[in-house]
Amino acid sequence: MVSRFLSFLKIVVVIASLAFLLAPVVLVFPMSLSADSFIAWPPSGWSLRWYVALVENEAMVEAFKNSFLLASIVTVLTLLIATPAAVALARSRFIGSEVLLSVFTAPLLLPSIVLGLAILIIFVGYGLVGSWPGMIVGHLVLTLPYALRVLITGLKTLPPSLEDAAATLGAHPLTVFRRVTLPLMMPALVACSALAFIISFDEVVVSLFISGTQLKLLPVVLYNYVESRSDPLVAAASALMVTGTLLLVLVIERAVGLRRTVGK
Repeated sequence: MVSRFLSFLKIVVVIASLAFLLAPVVLVFPMSLSADSFIAWPPSGWSLRWYVALVENEAMVEAFKNSFLLASIVTVLTLLIATPAAVALARSRFIGSEVLLSVFTAPLLLPSIVLGLAILIIFVGYGLVGSWPGMIVGHLVLTLPYALRVLITGLKTLPPSLEDAAATLGAHPLTVFRRVTLPLMMPALVACSALAFIISFDEVVVSLFISGTQLKLLPVVLYNYVESRSDPLVAAASALMVTGTLLLVLVIERAVGLRRTVGK
């Protein structure tokens, strides 16, 4: 009897926790369909006017294009840098490898506002504020630690005996990496790509510090928009971003499976 009650209590706690976490996300969708000129719940009517207004807003469209391009570039560079670094840290045995990993993943421990201010102070001296190279480097500081963690975790779940077998059969180290290691890493690479893209596309704190006035990014434009207005256009933008994230997760599930992607 007690065990059944505890099981029921666990289910209730899980459902309540999920409802608490997902409620703001779920409410965004009906609010984006509001016919009102301001955010109100419940809406007095339903309309697609704010989706139309979002598409017709040139600043939002330009910011979306910039954010998408930036996230795509950052994702590619993250994979190119993090993949060999993860292989070296996970497969090589040398003194200080754990220290190096701790140093490389240190940005994960810093608050975003502290990291953004530090990047701003450095970038000002080199004229990188408000530039594409500056934004790319700034976002790489955020994505690389996550990518290293994901890829190293994925590599540690792979049996090194497969690589050793290929090497003993005479395969060149690059051939072993290309024909054996890389295909086995594919779920981790897919997860790393998705995570890097989402982090770069959604980043607002660091972007606020280093985007300047020349480079418009979607999170920064939305942040500035809600400072002066309170209409449901932001809800429409949020609904599209949530939908895009869900579609990305579904693509990962169809491609490699979420369980394989997270290494379970």
